Amino acid sequence: MTWEEFELHKAENIYKLWNRLSSGCYYPMPVKEVEIEKKGGGVRKLGVPTLMDRIAQQVVRAYIEPTLDPLFHSDSYAYRKGRNAHQAIETAQKRSMCHDWVLDLDISKFFDTIDHGMMLKALGHYCKDKWVLMYVERWLKAGIITKEDISIDRLTGTPQGGVISPILANLFLHVAFDKWMQKHHPDKPFERYADDIVVHCKTAKQSKLMLKLIRERLSGCKLTLHPEKTKIVNLRGISDEKYPRSYDFLGYTIKPVWAFVKSSQKFRLLIMSIMSKKSQSSVFEKLRKLEIHKHRKPIEKLAEKLRPILLGVMNYYCKFNSVYTHHFWYSINQKLLKWVNWEKDLGLKASIRWLKMVWKHNPRLFPHWELAHP
Repeated sequence: MTWEEFELHKAENIYKLWNRLSSGCYYPMPVKEVEIEKKGGGVRKLGVPTLMDRIAQQVVRAYIEPTLDPLFHSDSYAYRKGRNAHQAIETAQKRSMCHDWVLDLDISKFFDTIDHGMMLKALGHYCKDKWVLMYVERWLKAGIITKEDISIDRLTGTPQGGVISPILANLFLHVAFDKWMQKHHPDKPFERYADDIVVHCKTAKQSKLMLKLIRERLSGCKLTLHPEKTKIVNLRGISDEKYPRSYDFLGYTIKPVWAFVKSSQKFRLLIMSIMSKKSQSSVFEKLRKLEIHKHRKPIEKLAEKLRPILLGVMNYYCKFNSVYTHHFWYSINQKLLKWVNWEKDLGLKASIRWLKMVWKHNPRLFPHWELAHP
């Protein structure tokens, strides 16, 4: 059912859903499996529920969120009102200034491996409404329809793409990780955005011990740390062993950079948040698929097509410091030069002159020209 079809018989559809929910005879349909590409390669499988199931999930989410959200840890940032990725990145950067070591944790296939029994036990501890537990259990156990139209029963996990899934995922890790850290290791600050977790430590020895303890804790909750993506990072510590000197977090690379500090008039080794290479590659791949140099249209029309992408990158990746994105914007300008070369049939120098002329007449035509003009 589409939204248009739903709206044609809105009152009837809402009444039917309410009647089934209130009487206990509501059963969700299987979710549809949809694959999307990951930045680092591979695919992420989403489970998209039907429109009626999405509405039903929103009803339950709206009911349990006011109870659960205030209980969550202050350093849990994902899928919560008043919290966002920028806050998580800023906190990680600040704490990395006074903690030389970092644990960059990645839970392998988190949404697909959540144990249903443990999930319902955690929910039952904080929510005593039996009807909520009954419907959440039905959503967890609803099957999957693959892209080949094959129906599969789901034994573990909550589908990434469901309306109820974010708060359930937060609840599971609240119990499995956040509360455990708060109780047993309150001196080790961390930031968590869904299943992306950063833990700060003072020494290499401390980092190794914490990684061992966290791995054991998550294993007891039937979760596994990714063997390759999980790592110990040495930002500014002293060690005989070699460790990575930076870590990626929510599209940014956080690493030490020599920078001139005006207050002291000296160069200092500061921790900076910079647009990661994976993020740059992801944007360039999106632009490559557009093949902008082949578009036979006025440059104003080209700007309209690119503006949402460029504004998205500027709003997210220039939040803390735009200086380190200069190379990225230079590469965008090179792509525009290629378009001029194809569209106007000009040589390199003539293309540069033409693009500079456009910039002088309309410096805001492309949003990134505020940071790096042709």
